[in-house]
Amino acid sequence: MSGRSQPSEPIRITKNDRQISVVLRSHDSAAQTAPAEPSVAGKPQSQQGQFAEIMKELDRMVGLDNVKELAFEIYALLRIAGMRAEAGLMANTQVYHMVFKGNPGTGKTTVARILAKLLQTMGVLSKGHLVEVERADLVGEYIGHTALKTREMVKKALGGVLFIDEAYSLARGGEKDFGKEAIDTLVKAMEDHKNQFILILAGYSEEMELFLQTNPGLPSRFPIQLDFPDYTVDELMQIAEMMIREREYTLTPATEMKIRQLIVNEKNNLEVSFSNARFVRNLIEKAMRNHAVRLLNQGIAHPSRNELMTIRPEDVKLDRKPVKDAYIP
Repeated sequence: MSGRSQPSEPIRITKNDRQISVVLRSHDSAAQTAPAEPSVAGKPQSQQGQFAEIMKELDRMVGLDNVKELAFEIYALLRIAGMRAEAGLMANTQVYHMVFKGNPGTGKTTVARILAKLLQTMGVLSKGHLVEVERADLVGEYIGHTALKTREMVKKALGGVLFIDEAYSLARGGEKDFGKEAIDTLVKAMEDHKNQFILILAGYSEEMELFLQTNPGLPSRFPIQLDFPDYTVDELMQIAEMMIREREYTLTPATEMKIRQLIVNEKNNLEVSFSNARFVRNLIEKAMRNHAVRLLNQGIAHPSRNELMTIRPEDVKLDRKPVKDAYIP
């Protein structure tokens, strides 16, 4: 048997049922799964371990399969780019500016924050922080003020992500509106600070489509465009149950049914803009407050553990009058 060690085989990145595993081949050809290494003093967590932690955070989010697919694509591309560079091959960089299209409460801001951490882990961004702004943070009140404010926000975002919510509002107001100056300043900053920050524009789907049409050069500057569809009733119930578990509460079957009914009513209420997960979060937090008031009003000095945890149907209320019950699918 020769004492010469076998050459290393490249890292195999596999994806199975949304669970990401990075398989390493050692010099003696024994395959092993690389665990997520904890960060300890003097021993930083490995890149694979950091990615695994980020994917766990993303996987905890309900739905968003297209976003999870994109995260894995970016990871795989950057890992292979590193291998290509080591092999003396050209490792081209890509542009990661993005457009997020969807209604409120569909996870756009949370996903932007997670992607910022992913890109920092992979060395694309130096800091990986998120700077969230809206029109008022970019648009000034007089000529020249807008460019100054916009450049200041870009400066804060260098090394991370500049996330502009309701970005379509920058195109409102016509040619004389200062929002156009903000757009022009952002486009210039994307050229001046290439690869130093990532710009993510977010907003309602239809409005964002119209916004991108206002400037012929905009669509090509944002090669990644992600749709964030409304959550289904079942997905919103998953979100509600996850929030309840994380806060160490429980729901009775009757409480679950009431929450489901209120979600269906809200989704079918054409008089309000449905806020998806935000609606669920507000509903759960209001129920927790009502639960606390109910227990205190009962005058029990020491409620049982079960009483301290159980949200009852009477705890689940809307701050406004609900619409007529709709059919629950």
